[in-house]
Amino acid sequence: MDDNRRAAPDFRTTGGPVRGRWVADDVVAALGIPYAAPPFGPHRFHAPRPAPAWDGVRDATAFGPVAPQSAELPGAPVWRPGDEDVLTVNVWAPRPAAGPMPVLFWIHGGAYVMGSSAQPDHDGAALARAGLVVVTANYRLGFEGFGRVPGLPDNRGLLDQAAALRWVRDNIAAFGGDPANVTVAGHSSGAGSAVCLMASEHARGLFRRVIAHSVPHAFHTPAQAAATTGRIAAAAGVPATAEGLIAASPRDLVAAVDAVAAQYAADPVTPVQAYDPVVFQPVLDGRVLPADPLAALAAARARDVDLLVCRADEECWFLHEVGAVRPVRTEPELASFVRALGLPDHLLAAYAEDLPGAPVLDRYLALFGDARFGEYGARLAEAHARAGGRAHLARFARDRTADGRAVRPWHTADVPFAFGNLDAHGAAFLIGGAPDEQDHALSRRMRGAWAGFAACGDPGWPAVTADASPVRVWATPDDGLADDATSEVRARWRTVPFADGSGPGRDKPVGAGGPAPA
Repeated sequence: MDDNRRAAPDFRTTGGPVRGRWVADDVVAALGIPYAAPPFGPHRFHAPRPAPAWDGVRDATAFGPVAPQSAELPGAPVWRPGDEDVLTVNVWAPRPAAGPMPVLFWIHGGAYVMGSSAQPDHDGAALARAGLVVVTANYRLGFEGFGRVPGLPDNRGLLDQAAALRWVRDNIAAFGGDPANVTVAGHSSGAGSAVCLMASEHARGLFRRVIAHSVPHAFHTPAQAAATTGRIAAAAGVPATAEGLIAASPRDLVAAVDAVAAQYAADPVTPVQAYDPVVFQPVLDGRVLPADPLAALAAARARDVDLLVCRADEECWFLHEVGAVRPVRTEPELASFVRALGLPDHLLAAYAEDLPGAPVLDRYLALFGDARFGEYGARLAEAHARAGGRAHLARFARDRTADGRAVRPWHTADVPFAFGNLDAHGAAFLIGGAPDEQDHALSRRMRGAWAGFAACGDPGWPAVTADASPVRVWATPDDGLADDATSEVRARWRTVPFADGSGPGRDKPVGAGGPAPA
């Protein structure tokens, strides 16, 4: 029978029963289930509240509305003013259920201002067939989720994610999932959110593992968040007070955020924003997020949570391709960039040596990718292991030539591989064309690693130790295993302090708003 005509089972949730749809012979999806009440009206900018219950069986065959944003992403819904029921989850469940199954809870990326759980490359059916119950969630973005509002909670997007995890705890057994075996996974700002949840008491005990792909070193101090709010309020034409900001509509604030981002090249709040104009980052508010996750993990605050960190080899080439980072093409511009991020001068010579004859742009993008993503992620894993936690490292290195051009292992290319969605709408741009059989084989290996890690904490290669940092290198036709502990690139970065509470970069971390001493 056609999956669209086949009767799907009902699932009982705390809000009431829902009925989804079959998306494959052995996978049913229940979409757009509210996990919290609409975060607007008198409760705007507050912590999430429980979703109201409903009568009868709720139709769960379509994704819920996306959070306020200006982005229009391929194959995904767009935000429309008036959409308010934006705090929803989606579940993909294997059928028949083989006992309580591990749960993978996905947090989408998008620089904390865009994206949704409805993006085609986030479809959970292939991972469900690998033996997981997959949950994806929408959460507040942009100013609604991460803007500082005087007197009201910071990091509302993180609070939404914690509320969605509580929904998983209370409801996932009805879908065949094990509420005591939840893995939080995310990419980019979704990975940043995942490691923030490791450091937050608001999510304590709600998950056992974290998968963080391309986790950025990106946080704001309260003063930086307040300065950002001042600029956005001015652009929206309202006072930077709770009353003034509440008076601005979500559409007004989305437009104001875009206007502020456009000004950052000439007048950033933090030095890195002149090169990467990301307006919002999680706020180190001392409440929801008491510390940079690196400091929290180094202090053993999450040593009972297993961690898998993966980076792409050429992260920032994607950001350059889509115009998200400022280009740097001359030696003086590169030197200015290094000074702006507070990096030591020896890195300039090191990257020239590593990439002999490469254009300045290539060296800039390599250095920026390591500063923003690669080194921070590696230090998270190593700090976690030193503090008694279990951590694994991986690198996405798959490259190829398609249509006469090089296809790079860049930011986001790994996501369709890990989800098994290489043929999804929009995936061809991310992975550089139509996938071949080697790509599909790599995707199966990556899905297997995620499933193994989510089930028991073992992705299939050794964990980080005090003496070794084994790294699974995802590639075609075959994978490899490297050791970061002996990497020349890592050796050069080890003298650069990050905000781990152990060095002089604690107050002004590299790439997160100010320079760190060399």
